[in-house]
Amino acid sequence: MSTVPHADDVLPADVETINLPAVSERLGIPVTRVHDLLRDGTLLAVRRAGIVVVPATFLDDDDEVVRFLPGLVAVLRDGGYRDEEILRWLFAEDDSLPGRPADALHGHRAREVMRRAQAMAF
Repeated sequence: MSTVPHADDVLPADVETINLPAVSERLGIPVTRVHDLLRDGTLLAVRRAGIVVVPATFLDDDDEVVRFLPGLVAVLRDGGYRDEEILRWLFAEDDSLPGRPADALHGHRAREVMRRAQAMAF
């Protein structure tokens, strides 16, 4: 049996998370498909209190994966960043955005987050 890909819990304590069965329900797909999304980098997860969870901000109001997240993860992984480093960056406050890059992925600042990720990776 293969393990579900996840990073160490590097998220701030206030970050809301969703367990994989709840992610499955929100996306309307089997939990095994959520495992595939984690394997291919469409989503990132951490183990929190012994349970593999996904940050809630990675899903949008329409119960879909935030549009720019898979591309952002791919760019940073290709640039040599590990998932823990990606998660730390996504959830670090950035006064120049303002806010956290993970939150900015939901609005008009998403392209700026992608631009910064591309600059970091190369």
